[in-house]
Amino acid sequence: MPKEKPELSDAMRAKISKKTPQKNPIKGTKFTIAISSAKGGVGKSTFATNLALALKKIGCKVGLLDADIYGPSVPKMLGISEKPKSDGQKLEPIIKYDVQCMSIGFLTDQETPMIWRGPMVTSAIKTFTQKVNWKDLDFIIVDMPPGTGDTQLTFSQEIKMDGAIIISTPQEVALLDVIRGIKMFDKLSVKILGLVDNMSFFVGDDGKKYKIFGEGGVKKTAKDYQKEFLGEIPINSEIGKFGDLGKPIVESNPNHEISKIYLNFAEKIKSTYL
Repeated sequence: MPKEKPELSDAMRAKISKKTPQKNPIKGTKFTIAISSAKGGVGKSTFATNLALALKKIGCKVGLLDADIYGPSVPKMLGISEKPKSDGQKLEPIIKYDVQCMSIGFLTDQETPMIWRGPMVTSAIKTFTQKVNWKDLDFIIVDMPPGTGDTQLTFSQEIKMDGAIIISTPQEVALLDVIRGIKMFDKLSVKILGLVDNMSFFVGDDGKKYKIFGEGGVKKTAKDYQKEFLGEIPINSEIGKFGDLGKPIVESNPNHEISKIYLNFAEKIKSTYL
């Protein structure tokens, strides 16, 4: 008769669990979606903020985490100047437009530079994911900093990210960074939901489309690396205007053509996860 397999001891179980650590999801949330760009200045924070508001518009419970420690944009874009409350153990997210929000910009003066080394940034990210009282969220949208550094590694290796959306302009110099971002997420086994071509063109007074940053680069990159191309967002002065006023376009004018693009993205995400 075959010998029975011996029971694992508690010590052996502990050893195995150390070798295969589990990623910790953000408590109080179902799904974590990272908005990444790898390159700065391509409209990532605008996208993250409007996507969060679009998901809220279609009935989801949403949080917005500004993880761009060195350049937080959410306080300005949502017109938030108050400080989050704390019970000494956890921070309470600030609720604006029915979205739960957290940013390093809520805790410091907006003009104060964050002159921090990597370990301090990592510590701040862990605070925002583990010590914020996120409540019953369907999605938490994470506005990632540009690049492929400590913040991205912390999220990918220690926190369960359910997907990432990569934002780029069609410019070749931006696409080089996008390729680095794709390879980073692939190496870290983070699912890329797709690529978005932002600032893809603007429509002149003559009704013609002007593609000042080039054409088709983001779509081609998505095809080359076998990722989904999610669509284009044109340049429109209303986007910047409403963002500067602290009431992004999806909230200010949900019937605007740009808002409808964000609502379409939100519907895709909702149907994928919920």
